[in-house]
Amino acid sequence: MKWSFAYCLFTVSTAVGAVVIRADVDDVKYRVPASAFPALVDMPGEGHGVLIAPQWVVTAAHAAPMQMEGMDDDVSIGGMAHKIKRVIMHPGYKKVPDQLIKVALASGDLSKVHAFLDSSDDIALIELASPVTDVTPVPLYRGNKEVGMTAELVGKGATGNGIKGQDAQSPHRTVLRHAFNVIVGDDVRYVWYRFDAPPSALPLEGITGSGDSGGPLLIGDGSSRQLVGLASWSKYPKDHPFLRAWTPDRPFVEGLNGEIVNAVRVSSYIPWIESVISAGAHP
Repeated sequence: MKWSFAYCLFTVSTAVGAVVIRADVDDVKYRVPASAFPALVDMPGEGHGVLIAPQWVVTAAHAAPMQMEGMDDDVSIGGMAHKIKRVIMHPGYKKVPDQLIKVALASGDLSKVHAFLDSSDDIALIELASPVTDVTPVPLYRGNKEVGMTAELVGKGATGNGIKGQDAQSPHRTVLRHAFNVIVGDDVRYVWYRFDAPPSALPLEGITGSGDSGGPLLIGDGSSRQLVGLASWSKYPKDHPFLRAWTPDRPFVEGLNGEIVNAVRVSSYIPWIESVISAGAHP
């Protein structure tokens, strides 16, 4: 899938990966086998989703198949291809207008783009042509106490570290990695976490990167995991050192310490998810 430079600026396939890591921790400590999270769904080309019912996958709307060039193929679960029956976008999803991006790039002021993304319901459901019988779906988190939770993120996207940022040459589909972070805020659509530097960072602190959009943010472990969020988009706080020095004629570097990643707040969308799945089961 080919991403425009502008879109890469404003979104994170939280595929963050396969995860942007601490600069002082060996990458091998972040790597995990594919069996570590069987319910991870690979979108065609890049991006992820999560199996939440035998015939249903949830993902970020901007990463959903058929939304961008090259994303009209099967999805892969556990290395096995599964045909798509249909994709259902949330009615509140809005694609960033090209003109808004052009103005932001010309001025160097990203605030209006961030506000637009924050107002969009970046979630979609994928109905598979047939049920998946060899992978256990992941339950959805149904509470409202996400802030303060330590969550695990998983992905195969681009990688890098918090000092140098995401490697611009890193492919958007690599090996599977995981990392951990603490959810520090929420609103009706999103939860978010911050890429802290040592000594405040967790032992395997990390964030998602380009290529992992729609990837999971999880609480619990093993069979007790629950889906809390879906990788969506990121930003630097307005007082971040990078933004103070960045101008539109310079490359935009993602993945530096201090970046804030927004994940779709799954608990807010449970009524919509259940209504779509129920309608699919009883057309």
